[in-house]
Amino acid sequence: MTNPQPGWYPENPGSPLLRWWDGTQWTNHTQQAGQAQGQPPRSDGSGWEIPLGGAPDPNKIRDQQRRAGVGQTGQGGGTLFSEPVLVVNQKVKLIEMSNEYSVFDQNGRQIGSVAEVGQSALKKAVRFLSSYDQFLTHRLEVRDLNHQTVLRLTRPAKVFKSRMVVERGDGSPLGEIVQQNVFGKIRFSFVVNGQDIGGIQAENWRAWNFAILDHTGAEVARITKTFEGIAKTLFTTADNYVLQIHRQLADPLLSMVVASALTVDTALKQDSRGFG
Repeated sequence: MTNPQPGWYPENPGSPLLRWWDGTQWTNHTQQAGQAQGQPPRSDGSGWEIPLGGAPDPNKIRDQQRRAGVGQTGQGGGTLFSEPVLVVNQKVKLIEMSNEYSVFDQNGRQIGSVAEVGQSALKKAVRFLSSYDQFLTHRLEVRDLNHQTVLRLTRPAKVFKSRMVVERGDGSPLGEIVQQNVFGKIRFSFVVNGQDIGGIQAENWRAWNFAILDHTGAEVARITKTFEGIAKTLFTTADNYVLQIHRQLADPLLSMVVASALTVDTALKQDSRGFG
């Protein structure tokens, strides 16, 4: 008998999940039946990244929320700025050259995305070959379901402390998320027009969970990291978070809270010194 030709085949009989057979073995590339087919992304210089996993599963999104200890809350308005719970999933990649995230509501419906922009081939090479990338400038765009940019986030090049510049979708300035310390429980401040309007407090030195505070020190939201299993944690780059907003917030605090949940990974997780 000869091996089947390379192609997409059901993972199990009748399964809607297709897995790529390269002619000799099953690979990590999957997609849902009915999606555009063709060969999977390559891991050479033209592809850079190796994505894993298929389409988002609403049940897994809801399970992620439960594992974060966040129950079902009142219905929101269906946007990034009107939902009481945001479930943030980093795109799963075995090799990662740029940060990408999908953002869901508490029912598992995607309501936005985050994409790193401005990554040159040289910068991707630096990221692939070394950890120096953590010191370089990173730019992210937060987009709604219509692919319209609603926030622009820039983390300038750093040495020890991170600083995230937050702009509205049209490029007008909103504020900054500024790291206050290097060792111990990491703290960030929300600075708008030179005024401290709140901030983020890590609950432990590993900075996995965060309390988000207003200017009085009262907790108004919480970021909780969830784990996707030991294999994914060890062998991929994915980090997943749940943001729960405890009460209605007004701008600019609301935008800074949303921005912080979508940038905490870039601000801290790339830092290899151990506190991130």
